Amino acid sequence: ELVSAVAEGDVTLADAMTFLRTLSGAKVTHYRKLFDGRAGRSTMTAQELLMITAEIRAHHGLGKVGALAIIAHPEQTEPFARVLGALALADRPMRLFDNPTRARNWLDAQARV
Repeated sequence: ELVSAVAEGDVTLADAMTFLRTLSGAKVTHYRKLFDGRAGRSTMTAQELLMITAEIRAHHGLGKVGALAIIAHPEQTEPFARVLGALALADRPMRLFDNPTRARNWLDAQARV
C-alpha cells in the first residue's frame, strides 16, 4: 500500500496537522509514503515547525511506520531540518530525493523487503 501526497503553494501549520491527523485517522501510518514537496513552501514559524515535530513523534508511538520518500529541492531541506530529523527517528526506511522516478523506484523496492 502507498500514500502519495503533493504540497502546492503555501503550507500552513493547519495544513500539516490536518495531513498528519488524516493519516493517523485513516490508520495508514504503516503504509509506504511518497511526499513531493517541490511545489510547496512553508509559511510556518520555527515554533510551528516544533509543533509539527512533536506531532510526528506522537505518530511514531502508535505502531509500525512505513517507508518514506520525500522529494524536495536541496534548498528546502535546510529550513525543515528539525522536521526531517523527527521523521528520521522512526524505525523505518527514509530517504530524500530530488527526482520523483528515483523516489518511486526506491519505495517500490521497500515493498519487497
